[in-house]
Amino acid sequence: MRIGELSRRAGVSVPTIKYYVREGLLPAGELTSPNQAAYGETHVQRLRLIRALLDVGGLSVASIREVIGEIDDPGRQVHKVLGTVAGRLVPRYEEPGSGVEEAREQVAALIEARGWRTQPTGPASEALAVALATLEEVGHGGFAEVLDVYADAAEGVARADLEYVSRNVAREELVESVVVGTVVGDAIFSALRRMAQTDASDRTFGQTT
Repeated sequence: MRIGELSRRAGVSVPTIKYYVREGLLPAGELTSPNQAAYGETHVQRLRLIRALLDVGGLSVASIREVIGEIDDPGRQVHKVLGTVAGRLVPRYEEPGSGVEEAREQVAALIEARGWRTQPTGPASEALAVALATLEEVGHGGFAEVLDVYADAAEGVARADLEYVSRNVAREELVESVVVGTVVGDAIFSALRRMAQTDASDRTFGQTT
């Protein structure tokens, strides 16, 4: 397909497509003449991935380049690629003034108690430790009492995620499904949580009429 058709199929302007090619986010089309290039379904799929990472995930172009580099490296084991890519999607937070080391110990204990095959020093573990330390610093350390409830919910969501993406056999489709699922899934889960909070609040504190 020509670049104009690619633009229409993916919902991305032609100048933006050319920008993604220059930035190394999208492979160039196959030249059919000095001024024309042909594009395929892989370009459509990649553009949809880029849009999801930009529009929903809020990742920078540099971060997206790193994610795509992991996807396109054929020498990496799929599990390691998934772990690295997922780590890039974890938000980084500024550490609070104190309590981070204690929170890291709490996270490590949680991982051990639940038998999770994840590193206590990984990006997600660090993000959790910073969140717990921040809660303690602002006087809401007791919120950690519901940590196991959150962990139970996270396990259920993770199983659903992997059951969905495992339907894809091809390496690139699998990795891209995990990336999109993580980014978009976070947005979906956050929205569902807020909807459920509204419902629970009304049932608990709402005025009866």
